[in-house]
Amino acid sequence: MAMASKLLRAVILGPPGSGKGTVCQRIAQNFGLQHLSSGHFLRENIKANTGFPRTLVQAEALDRICDLDLVITLNIPFETLKDRLSRRWIHPPSGRVYNLDFNPPHVHGVDDITGEPLVQQEDDKPEAVAARLRQYKDVAKPVIELYKSRGVLHQFSGTETNKIWPYVYTLFSNKIAPIQSKEAY
Repeated sequence: MAMASKLLRAVILGPPGSGKGTVCQRIAQNFGLQHLSSGHFLRENIKANTGFPRTLVQAEALDRICDLDLVITLNIPFETLKDRLSRRWIHPPSGRVYNLDFNPPHVHGVDDITGEPLVQQEDDKPEAVAARLRQYKDVAKPVIELYKSRGVLHQFSGTETNKIWPYVYTLFSNKIAPIQSKEAY
């Protein structure tokens, strides 16, 4: 996920199911930054169809477009990610994501807004999750090392986005003024 603003450029890195989208949404709401999903960012800037930057080559391509002020990586335990992903259901036309534990739909298997059926992506089925997480770890390591060596990397660990968020909020508050006086959740 990427965030872009004239004032601050930040990227949120993390494995599938780590809460990147939620953290990006909250940053956008609290700090008035524009949230660019990897897909949107890539359509605008680079021709590729994966999350961004997931590899060293992609990180180097991003360097040619802009300098990053902040890179955040979300470290979530493997078991937590496995549980989250296997409980995740989506509404494909809108991209709305539900989790059966902490963000369930009002009616099981049905989108709250349209009433259309929800689906579980093949990638989120338990047998696929372990492979995705292993692959992320392998390719992310050099990207994380690159940003660490530049002094722009901030790592946050935990099992719940709501517990990690106050630390992310504080980090951003030190770089850019919030648009509202209190932390929004």
